[in-house]
Amino acid sequence: MSAVDTRHISRDSLFLAADVRLDGIADGHRVKVRNLSPGGMMADGDAPVVRGSIITVDLRNIGRVEGSVAWVQGNRFGIAFNKEIDPKLARAPTSTAQDTAPRFTRSSVLDPNDPANAERLRKI
Repeated sequence: MSAVDTRHISRDSLFLAADVRLDGIADGHRVKVRNLSPGGMMADGDAPVVRGSIITVDLRNIGRVEGSVAWVQGNRFGIAFNKEIDPKLARAPTSTAQDTAPRFTRSSVLDPNDPANAERLRKI
């Protein structure tokens, strides 16, 4: 932790959930991410943090990021990351194999023997 004031660095205000894990404690805690910058974040939650605690944050689309607690004020606390991240990645939509397929599909093959399809079939 440095004494350098970094409050002038631009931050992305957002509202997403993340999991934090304190060094030496097995249980993780779910927190709300209030803002995110390349060098740190502000979280809101009931994690038992104190200034200087070593912490790991699992951020959506970014993964695990290590850092330390820079400040604590009530249920809110700031985390200074050990390495810079790209905060825009946390805003990007998550994709899965399910997301790539259309939600509704219907067969393009009509049964020519079904009388209900007689008018829909093209005669060549």
